[in-house]
This record gives sequence, structure tokens and C-alpha cells, in this order.
Amino acid sequence: MAGRPEKIVFEGAHGLKLAARLDRPQGPVKAYALFAHCFTCTKDIFAASRIAGALAENGIAVLRFDFTGLGSSEGEFENTNFTSNVKDLVAAADYLRETVEAPRILIGHSLGGAAVLVAAGRIQEAVAVATIGAPSSPEHVSHLFEGGLDAIAEKGEAEVHIAGRPFRIQKHFLDDIASQNLEPAIGSLKKALLVFHSPVDQTVGIENAQAIFVAAKHPKSFISLDDADHLLSRKKDAIYVAETLSAWAMRYLDDRAAEKQASGTKAPAGTVLVTEAETGGFANVVQAGRHQLAADEPADVGGTDTGPSPYEFLLAGLGACTSMTLRMYADRKKWPLEKVTVRLRHQKVYAKDRQNCETKEGKIDEIERDIVIEGPLDAEQRKRLLEIADKCPVHRTLDSEIRIVSRLAK
Repeated sequence: MAGRPEKIVFEGAHGLKLAARLDRPQGPVKAYALFAHCFTCTKDIFAASRIAGALAENGIAVLRFDFTGLGSSEGEFENTNFTSNVKDLVAAADYLRETVEAPRILIGHSLGGAAVLVAAGRIQEAVAVATIGAPSSPEHVSHLFEGGLDAIAEKGEAEVHIAGRPFRIQKHFLDDIASQNLEPAIGSLKKALLVFHSPVDQTVGIENAQAIFVAAKHPKSFISLDDADHLLSRKKDAIYVAETLSAWAMRYLDDRAAEKQASGTKAPAGTVLVTEAETGGFANVVQAGRHQLAADEPADVGGTDTGPSPYEFLLAGLGACTSMTLRMYADRKKWPLEKVTVRLRHQKVYAKDRQNCETKEGKIDEIERDIVIEGPLDAEQRKRLLEIADKCPVHRTLDSEIRIVSRLAK
């Protein structure tokens, strides 16, 4: 599940403020991704918002931003070019690296796809790059200015209309895209590449995908978007890209996670590590060995309900230990125990309302544990298993005197 996108402003390559949104998952963040929108579009175009939202639902946080001079970012579009877009991408990656974590996934739509192919070489932490309807050469966009090319050559600039909106294009933009050669950057990518393209794309022809794919070295993959249009204006097309991309990226993210664990970043055996999640509120990430879990509080007490509450974890520990202990005992006795189910509830009750309670005043913690035992067991066997349940290690720990030693650690 994804949370509400967070509005962010960071400094672009030329010192101007760039407007961005960070789409975060409500649970633990598996990785950060950086999204570059299409030419003259913005971070809020349908495809960008849908893909970012769907990736967040799969645990991947996505930063999408307006390039200089577009959307809510500062600057004048006419002063930008392809090179400045690449620099803005690198600045966005720097921002993520300094504030949370460097992006490990780079995603570019249309000309943004060409930009991430170039920027990828400058973002060392990235392990996976995905392009969507990307041209194999930035110069491809010059066909959008056909009516103004002569005026630009003669006067140095001209106003052109793209998707019904006026943009002023200067000669330095044409000179910049004409000087770009993506093939060396693609060939030396050294990152996993996924190319999305529609065979009926009327804006950027499918031959561009072929050129990118041929220039790239393995690992590389191609996904046909069938009858999707260039802007992925249909909801199902944007969701398909996001879900396919997240499943593909996990292969490479898991590899990096394994590397991090091998380098000693996982919690030592017998130690549970609990860290606040980056989503704010009460959300926490629980790491036990190689297992990662989410902990939170219900929405009615101010949490976001991304995982069990602390008391639910406590009940889970007791329930799991109870079931395991009964299984171990029955197997040793060779009893026909087929299945164990344990239902637990925790509540605070007044001590005076309970018999045989050492505490006489105030409230005490009470855990109700219902145990369902399935299998052709006789009455004596069932009675004995109930007695054994009270001897499970976690039960005995909760029943005994517990000493908790707390200290500030580095």
C-alpha cells in the first residue's frame, strides 16, 4: 500500500529549485527509484503518477520531479537542453543519497529514458535501468519542431507548439541533441536494462527500442507494450509497466541485499533490530536474522497499520512457541497430532476481578490462549498436551521474573 506523495523541493544542477514528489510505501522501503518524465511533460503526468504509485505499493519509493523550467520547478525551459536534464537527474540522485538512500532503480519515459541512459553512468549505486518509449537518440525529438526549424536556424530561436502548448526552443537545444551519441553510454552501462516499448508507438517508433537493445550488453530485457500509446494514457498500461518493472527489479535488488547482509549489515544471530521506518508515524522495520517484518499501530491510535502492533508480536511469539512445543512433544511421543491452532487475546483487567492473583490492586495483563488440537487423540493425550502448552519456553519466560537492561548505545 502506498502513502500520500510527499512534496519536496531540492536544488537542481544550476542552483534552481526543482519541485518533486516522493511516493513512499507504507511499509519498509525495499529500494529507491528515480523517475524522469517525458519531453515537455511534468512529474504529475498520468503515467508518472500511476507508475510511481504502483511501485510504492510494491515497496519501492519513487522520486519524480519537474525538470528545470517545467511544471512547478524554477527556471526557463528555453535555457535548458538534454545535457542540463541529465545534470538535473544526477542532482536528484545526489539529493536522495544525502537525505535517505541513493536510487538503485532509474526509470525514464520518452526523452527522460534517453536521459537516464546517460545519467546511469554517473549514479554508481543504481543496479537497474528501465526505459519506456525512449528514443535511441535525443535528436529524435527535433521532428516536433519541424515547423520552426528554419526560424530557429535563422533567428536563433522560435516558438513551437507541442501537444497544444507553446514552447520557445533555442538553437543551443538543437546543437546539444545533435551532438549526443547514446551508443557508448548504453554499451558501457554495466547495469541491468529493461526496455519497454509499444510496437504501435506513433511518437517514438519501435526501431528505437531495437537500437537501444542491440547496443546494450546483458543482462537486458525487452517488454512489448502491445497497443499502448506513447504516453501510457490508459490506466492498465501504466499499472502493467509498474508491476512488471518491480518484479523484474527485485532480482537485482535481492542480489544487492544479499551483498549487504554478507558484509555484516544484518542483525547478529539472536539479536532483533528494530528501526523506525522512513514513512514516519509509528511504523518500524523489524529485522530478525535474514527476516524483515513491519511493525506499526492501528489507525485508530495514530498509526498507519502497516504491520502488527507490539502486543500482537508478543502474542505471536507465545502462539508460535506454543504450537511448536506441542508439535515437538507429540512427534516425540508418536501421537497422531494433525494440526495445532492457537488463538490469543491480550487485555488489561482489574486484579480484584481475578481469583488466585498475587496482585490485589490496580490492573494486570491477561492473555487468553485458546488451543485447537486436531487429530484422533484420546482424552488423556489432549489433557497432557494442554499441560505441555504451559511449559513452552515463551510461556515460562512470561511467567517468570524478567529483568530488562536498557542502555544508550552507539
